[in-house]
Amino acid sequence: MPQQPPLPDAPILTLDLADWNAATPDEGWIAALEAGKVLYFPHLSFAFGDAERAALLRPELLAQGSRNISLNAQGELKGAAGDAATQQLAAEVIGRFRQQAQALVHGLLPSYTPFLRLAPTSLRPAQVESRVQSWRADDRRLHIDAFPSRPNYGERILRVFANVNPHGEPRVWRVGEPFEDVARRFLPRARRYARWQARALRSLRVTKTLRSEYDHLMLQLHDGMKGDADYQANAPQQTMPFAAGSVWICFSDQTPHAVMAGQFMMEQTLHLPAERQYNVQSSPLAILTRLAGHPLV
Repeated sequence: MPQQPPLPDAPILTLDLADWNAATPDEGWIAALEAGKVLYFPHLSFAFGDAERAALLRPELLAQGSRNISLNAQGELKGAAGDAATQQLAAEVIGRFRQQAQALVHGLLPSYTPFLRLAPTSLRPAQVESRVQSWRADDRRLHIDAFPSRPNYGERILRVFANVNPHGEPRVWRVGEPFEDVARRFLPRARRYARWQARALRSLRVTKTLRSEYDHLMLQLHDGMKGDADYQANAPQQTMPFAAGSVWICFSDQTPHAVMAGQFMMEQTLHLPAERQYNVQSSPLAILTRLAGHPLV
């Protein structure tokens, strides 16, 4: 890939924290996170015991046809191969990561705590470089997260990632330009929202609920970014190797990112109503509403 133009402002903020339970809020990095930056904790790691590492950090643990191993809010494990004891161990370890990720977020962002909605927690043993996917599903292309079947009406997608690679290999990302720059670039190309189409998609059960104009525009940005080869190669961006034994956090619906390399990662998703941010005006919903000039939900 050719050398990309640099970003005018560093998209990654490095923080010196080594204890999941010792995080405290800070106005500066809260503002950075809500502006779409990544908070990186190079000294914060998720620990495996020797037996856990041997049993779980192997690609064979992933069931055939699954992209990752997940534990839902009810404690149900999906996507794991192996006997009952191995699956029980996987559920316990993923559950432990969930608890630590939540403790970190509650400490860093205490005002979010009453309003967070828990999504499944995952262990991802697959190697990124070996995936074969369509261009829309290929997360090696810069994108913001938006999902065709799950309209969210502006609800935020906050994610905690941990590189648990046992061989010391980094998780390599590309991190792109600010969300508003993405929106200004791709909104003029977006197809217009049609409510009748949203109703048809709901009737056909393509979407779980009625797709709002906000969700339509987010999908247009997602697909526009991924489908533009020139943008992928030449947009302002930074390549970042997240070291094994490190953690990072971002709003993945706001931070343009691409996952280029790595294997063995844990991830926790938390959803937050946009109106419960510290700075409501920095949310994608607020930015797109301002640019569109009318309400989107």
